[in-house]
Amino acid sequence: MKRTNYSSGALWEGKVGYSRAVRVGDIIEVSGTVASDNDRVVAEGDAYEQTKFILAKIEAALINAGATLHDVVRTRMFVTDISRWEEFGRAHGEFFKSIKPATTMVQVSQLIDPRYLVEIEATAIING
Repeated sequence: MKRTNYSSGALWEGKVGYSRAVRVGDIIEVSGTVASDNDRVVAEGDAYEQTKFILAKIEAALINAGATLHDVVRTRMFVTDISRWEEFGRAHGEFFKSIKPATTMVQVSQLIDPRYLVEIEATAIING
């Protein structure tokens, strides 16, 4: 099957050696995504706004790869403070309330920058 890599243009992609999304056939994997706009941390300290920003960024990557949020079958949320689950969950629900992908939310000790509260990755399968 054909493999296509999609870049968001983030500086980290070249340094670390990854793509924002990779499509193989009808499957698209979106890399872990944080609330960054180039080198700027978006919505510092705000779990809800960071989650919304990330999901919009993931949606843009999916569209670039030929999919939509309706094609998402799984999300994974890595959070630095699970006690704020309702904030993360509320934003996730705004994007996926009717889609209802399988999802995971786990607490991690830290992300690449302590100002990031959440990192999200997604899997989409395009239905012909």
